Amino acid sequence: MTHPPTKSAAPPGTGTALPAQRTRPGTPTPSRRTAFAEGADRLRAAATTEPGRLRLIGAVLAVLIVAFGAVTAWQMTDRAAAADDVLHRSQPLSSGAADIYRSLADANTAASSGFLAGGQETAASRARYEKDIQTAAAKLVTAAANSEPGSPSEAAVAKLNTLLPEYKGLVERARVYNRQGYPVGGAYLRYANEKMQQEMLPAAEDLYTKENARLASDYSDATPYPWAAIVLGLLALAALAWAQLRHYRRTNRLLNRGLVAASAATVGTLLWLVVGHTVARAGLDGSYDHGVRSLNVLHDARIASLKARGNENLSLVARGAETVTVGGRTYDAYYYDFDKDMAALGKSLTDAAALADDTAGSKPVVAAEGNMKVWKEWHADARAEDENGDYQAALDKVIGTKDATAECFDSVDTNLKNALAHEEAQFKEQATHGRDAMSGLPIGAAMLGVAAAAGALFGIGRRLSEYR
Repeated sequence: MTHPPTKSAAPPGTGTALPAQRTRPGTPTPSRRTAFAEGADRLRAAATTEPGRLRLIGAVLAVLIVAFGAVTAWQMTDRAAAADDVLHRSQPLSSGAADIYRSLADANTAASSGFLAGGQETAASRARYEKDIQTAAAKLVTAAANSEPGSPSEAAVAKLNTLLPEYKGLVERARVYNRQGYPVGGAYLRYANEKMQQEMLPAAEDLYTKENARLASDYSDATPYPWAAIVLGLLALAALAWAQLRHYRRTNRLLNRGLVAASAATVGTLLWLVVGHTVARAGLDGSYDHGVRSLNVLHDARIASLKARGNENLSLVARGAETVTVGGRTYDAYYYDFDKDMAALGKSLTDAAALADDTAGSKPVVAAEGNMKVWKEWHADARAEDENGDYQAALDKVIGTKDATAECFDSVDTNLKNALAHEEAQFKEQATHGRDAMSGLPIGAAMLGVAAAAGALFGIGRRLSEYR
């Protein structure tokens, strides 16, 4: 029996399909290589030729230079924004919080002074009280607008906004009863003072502390050196130097214009970064050392003087009704607090005098120290009259028109106000100098980075053109 001839496999392109290749069961299917592995192979293959190596060098240089420019722009943008916040946001808010405290304490002092004057309360005393209340209310509006929702600062502002009208109501009742000659007026004034001393001033102090913490945070964001950008800049310069040395060894040509231009742009950016930030840091550090520190101490001194004056007045309002026992001895509560406040005032003035770095800053502080000494002497005379039972003589020595402690307090307050104005001007000058030293650096670094990368690619491209 004759079998038909077997058909041979058709060659490719004849239109006849080949039978499918069958794999033996259990034989593993070869895994396909990943794109990364294939790319790595192509890079290795390219690196075996000089054009391929040049392309790789150009890509690395461009990436390093662009990364340097981008990181410089990013870090300096953050620092410039923090420096601007120091100048225009956190420090003004810190001073505003101190003004809230001072206005509330001064309003309390003015209220007690007016109460002691009885029916002869002067228009100036009344106007001072109203101005302090309005200032506190206006500053609270500003603080509320700049407080983050849910923050401790917002809670402190909300508390003060609630307590302020309550305090005003108590003071007005005290005035009404005092004009009518009812002793209950003194009780209302003491109650208003308790609300101020135990609730309002602690809340204002808390707000001041929080705003000072925000100011310190902005300083810590603005002053650190941009080490990441500096390290990248040095790496980029090292890579450019190596590329030019390689170029010289292979071609015996001293310079490559593109690489030289890229190096010059990178050096310029790095110098601008280091010098600009160093100058900015010096300005910001100066604004803190010669501005913020002095302002904080002067604010403390002014607050201590206001509290001392308020306690001095209230000691005559209470007439011994409030006492405190310390170490087994009983003291008039307001006289006792007055002594503590004067000690705090003396310490703050000493610190302020030590921090003052010029005559314009030290002169009002020294004058305030002299006023404080006279105040303590006259206060001792008034206290002696009060303890001897001569209330009218004590009152004249406290709120009288001549040789009264009111003159000393006003002089201390005026000199401290002048010292604060001087230190505020110094702060603004130094902080502005520091912020301006960083102006244009983020954009300039980005533009120079792009120019340097383009120069590096151009230089490598000129070498590649020699192989075509």
